[in-house]
Amino acid sequence: MRRAVHSLLCLGLILVARFSSAQVNNSTEQRTSRYMDSIRRQPPVLLAFLRDMPKGGDLHNHLSGAVYAESFIDFAAEDGLCVDRTTSILIAPPCDATCDRFNNKPAIRCAYHDQVLYNSVVDAWSMRNWERGSDSGHDHFFATFDKFLLATLNHAGDSIADAASHAAHDDLQYVELMYTADGMQSAALGAKAGWDTDLPKFREKLLARGLKEIVASTRKDLDASEAQMHSRLKCGTAQADPGCNVTVRYLYQVLRGLSPEQVFAQIVTGFELAQSDSRVVGLNLVMPEDWYVPMHDFDLHMHMLDYLHGVYPKVHISLHAGEISMGLVTPTEMRSHIRESIELGHAERIGHGVDVMNEDHAIDLLHEMAAKNILVEICLTSNDSILGVKENDHPFPTYLRYSVPVTLASDDEGVSRSDLTHDYLRAVESYNLSYADLKRLARQSLEHSFLPGASLWVDAQHFRPVADCASTDWGASSLPAGCQKFLDGSEHARMQRRLEQEFSTFEKKY
Repeated sequence: MRRAVHSLLCLGLILVARFSSAQVNNSTEQRTSRYMDSIRRQPPVLLAFLRDMPKGGDLHNHLSGAVYAESFIDFAAEDGLCVDRTTSILIAPPCDATCDRFNNKPAIRCAYHDQVLYNSVVDAWSMRNWERGSDSGHDHFFATFDKFLLATLNHAGDSIADAASHAAHDDLQYVELMYTADGMQSAALGAKAGWDTDLPKFREKLLARGLKEIVASTRKDLDASEAQMHSRLKCGTAQADPGCNVTVRYLYQVLRGLSPEQVFAQIVTGFELAQSDSRVVGLNLVMPEDWYVPMHDFDLHMHMLDYLHGVYPKVHISLHAGEISMGLVTPTEMRSHIRESIELGHAERIGHGVDVMNEDHAIDLLHEMAAKNILVEICLTSNDSILGVKENDHPFPTYLRYSVPVTLASDDEGVSRSDLTHDYLRAVESYNLSYADLKRLARQSLEHSFLPGASLWVDAQHFRPVADCASTDWGASSLPAGCQKFLDGSEHARMQRRLEQEFSTFEKKY
């Protein structure tokens, strides 16, 4: 009898403790939510709050577009490059002998002592000072990449360092960078091999003619780039940049504006890299969706992906689709890209998805995306500057209404002259999001990351943890043995647990 009473008392104490812990956690979230509501009409204060708020991961981030123009000027000066004073396009040396303002091909280092030149270069390499009514935002944005291209060639590690550092200051812990890591070697191989409509035969030809060697050399190049990144950020020293704590992974970036043989060779390279190197977690197809070749060859590209997905079924795919708007292309060309990307291209995530309501049977498509758990990477700033789509014209709240998972992403923050924190601010101001909404966006980013291993959430709709971690206090320094064992077996879940820890710490401020 005494043992039974003792057991009941212990059980009661445990239940009280768990209830109290849940109440504390709940109240800290509620207090944080109330604080955010109290500053909702004070954008500068709200910005500071959002800057410190944990945001999980950035899943849609182009490496070449993540770097600010000022860094590219430094990279170009280090390489001794010249610049065309009229067009701001970088040119290989020799440069004009002096920095005289009448010379049209000065060394880019001349910009350090010529503020007019410096300003014109930054404006040409980004959306800074761009105004509607001159060239279109779309054309100005995409023209920047060719202008600073030469500055990117020898500075992959420096660029990754910049992206990681920017991510850390946005309170991100994880980034997937889109990057053509082989330096166009596979595209050259594809061009040399020539197009073959027999895709299995063409794949074997590419592998036999050197594609495997390109994959091996690309892995070594990634080693060198990451070593350069760690050196630049001073990782492992007392002066380490916060970017050292950001986990960086890569999506192999296929240039869909190239010829079919080059695109196919790059897609095969992406699948091979992702299968052989854990740092490459998937692939994506890039370049403006509305350009002639990406539009004309869209179906062909989807058939390439359909075939290769069957060969490499475990490799993850995220695809740009629906980054177009009415008037940019014909109505006919807006009817199927998102659906084809999912059903034929096997996309697990969609980048942008701006024109979703122009697709045939759009509501059915939204239901399908929700049922298949297809995440949309929402890029509010670039959708505004490139397409002129914002606020009520943007489908972001429509995706939310139909329970399609979404997260916010930076896209090309260096070119856009923005960052993810400002996209969060834009989302709150445009759509009156709550703090709970923002937590969902951050959690969805890691839930739909391509990190290996099981998810922390057995129910990602309500973020209910797996059984082993069901009663875990995420703010605690140690975890129950069963939960720790589960986390040890999943990089994906460990990253999600880290976000919960950061939320716990953040919310205790309020």
